[in-house]
Amino acid sequence: MNIAAPSIENAGPFTRACVWHKLLANKIVEVAEKTKKLGQDDPRRIVHSLKVGLALTLVSLFYYIQPLYDRIGKNLIWAVMTVVLVFEFSVGATLGKGLNRMLATFSSGALGFGVHYLATLAGEKGEPIVLGFFVAIIAATVTFVRFFPIMKTRYDYGLLIFILTFTLVSVSSYQEDKVLRMAYQRVTTIIMGSFVAIVTCICIRPVWIGEELQNLVVNNIENLGNFLQGFSGEYFKISEDGQPLSDKTFLQGYKSLLTSKNCEETMANLARWELWHYRFGFCHPWKQYVKVGTLTRQCAYKIDALNNYLNSEIQTLNEFGCKIQDPSTKICSESGKALRELASMVKKMNQSTSVNAHIENLKIATENLKFMLDIYHLKDAKLQDIIPPAEVALTLIDVVPCIVKIADAVHELASLAHFKTPAIRVSP
Repeated sequence: MNIAAPSIENAGPFTRACVWHKLLANKIVEVAEKTKKLGQDDPRRIVHSLKVGLALTLVSLFYYIQPLYDRIGKNLIWAVMTVVLVFEFSVGATLGKGLNRMLATFSSGALGFGVHYLATLAGEKGEPIVLGFFVAIIAATVTFVRFFPIMKTRYDYGLLIFILTFTLVSVSSYQEDKVLRMAYQRVTTIIMGSFVAIVTCICIRPVWIGEELQNLVVNNIENLGNFLQGFSGEYFKISEDGQPLSDKTFLQGYKSLLTSKNCEETMANLARWELWHYRFGFCHPWKQYVKVGTLTRQCAYKIDALNNYLNSEIQTLNEFGCKIQDPSTKICSESGKALRELASMVKKMNQSTSVNAHIENLKIATENLKFMLDIYHLKDAKLQDIIPPAEVALTLIDVVPCIVKIADAVHELASLAHFKTPAIRVSP
């Protein structure tokens, strides 16, 4: 069966070298293409890599400043380690890790020195017992605190560094006479490394996680609107706004919403560390973005059911389908317009004057569709012909309250974030 393998095994060294050279060349080309695509998909990755290299170079310069090296010495390696551990892709993540690390290192170092002082009062024999007791109690307490949800999401890294630094300072103080100097040097180098990482991340092509979250929520709402506006044309085999039926890109856009929960929550937690931003300001309501994302995702689950009807083999438009076509098309159209307007509100951070009008039209179209369903007679109709379009109609009716909730949540976000009110033009 396998003829090529034995021929290569039995071949001479020169033939084997040629084969391996060809395979290696193909592998190098493949890796190069993947690397190029990775950089082209998001050029910020290349910038981030260069920023990390620059930050490490700046920290390494401390080794060449002789007065600084004489004062701190080998503990400068903690600055290098801090840059590697703290520097993240976004400003929020870097600030979160950097501030957590600095605060945790300072507080745990001070606490470790205090424990060392108490242990020395117990004498030579009692010192290790006191140190061991405090290490066990404090490490166990802080570890338990890490299980609180709010501490887990915001300060887990800081608590971990607190345990590590406190244990290192406390344990090493038993054999180290100059514990205060040791703690001072470690705290200083870690603060230096965190400061360099934070400044480099903010000053050179910063990536604001708050903007990323805003864009994610906007894209999710737009994808829902695109699907609903294109659904009626696809299901009822009509063209709306000149869009050809062959363009079905809207069918896949909403599916990214179904798995975006963890991403949105993580981004909202990191965005809280971006204390001041030229667009969002101080104490921006990031939780409200998560709420909007949750409601959008709930709507996407219902829309996923509509997508199943597009993939169904039974799509022949019968008499019943023709009767519900107009109100159903109106619901899809007004839903899409309302969602796109809501997405524009979040993106531009401006109040909208037309969303409420689309919502009212949507409610009217929903009532008309319900009326059509109530007055339709089933005497001469086949049940198997009525069920598919009826299910579509009921699903569209079920989607409307979700869109209303999204609109209410966006209006609440506009109120909390103080979106700008558009100027009213008065005609002369």
